[in-house]
Amino acid sequence: MIENILWIAVSLMVASSIITEKYKIHKAIGGTGWLVFSVHWFLQPLHYIKINDYFNVILTIGIGVFCILLSYTMIKEYRMLPGEATFTSGSTDVTTMATIATALGSVFYFPFSQIPVLNEWLIEVVTQQVVWILHTLGYPAEMTSWNLITLNGYTVKIILACTAIESIALFTGLIIAVTAPIKKLFTAFMVSVPVIYGLNLFRDVFVVVAYAHQWFGPNSFDIAHHVIAKSGAGVVLLVIAFIVLRILPELLELIEGLWQIINNQAQAILNKIVGNQ
Repeated sequence: MIENILWIAVSLMVASSIITEKYKIHKAIGGTGWLVFSVHWFLQPLHYIKINDYFNVILTIGIGVFCILLSYTMIKEYRMLPGEATFTSGSTDVTTMATIATALGSVFYFPFSQIPVLNEWLIEVVTQQVVWILHTLGYPAEMTSWNLITLNGYTVKIILACTAIESIALFTGLIIAVTAPIKKLFTAFMVSVPVIYGLNLFRDVFVVVAYAHQWFGPNSFDIAHHVIAKSGAGVVLLVIAFIVLRILPELLELIEGLWQIINNQAQAILNKIVGNQ
């Protein structure tokens, strides 16, 4: 069921992105896509609660709320009278650009997430590269299966999240969605996607070594993976995002516009709550 919801949401966003903006129906299609997308994200915490990954529980709920706000805004734009302005930031149609970026990122990411052959291929490639780095650094790790790495008697399983495909898809979608000279787009891509992939391999290496040698005691894996690695990855992504924004200032208009949407809707909800008391 979750897979069907996901493909419906992505299909609607792709359709909204393809339909020319002179046909206002693309706003209704996009808004519906964001609404369906929110259902997908609200189902994700059930999985993360089972594995005690509460960081992603909070993150996925937040993304679900964000999807609903964008859905509401796009449908509101669709219902506007002819001649009324849609939500823009500078020269950017915020909700349309956000939908295009998400559609592009989803088309890049979800085949790896939902198609077993691609999923296993990517995980196996990353597993092989992590083992190669471990050997280069002098650690006698063994690839005991296509997605398992054993070192010092401890085994780590590489899953899709360990490939950084989510972050890579996010930056790819945002960069391609921007209207800018090819040279700037290529530069932004090169300072983000290859760097994210390479640093993620070393993040995986750190987790394997920290767990194998019990650097942080009995909870070495949880501390290394859920705390240190995630925190470090967050800082790195912020730095990379800052660099990309310097190269593509057009993205700032999108971010500012999305923040205004969140802020405006939050204030509207707050005003309704206060008004009903």
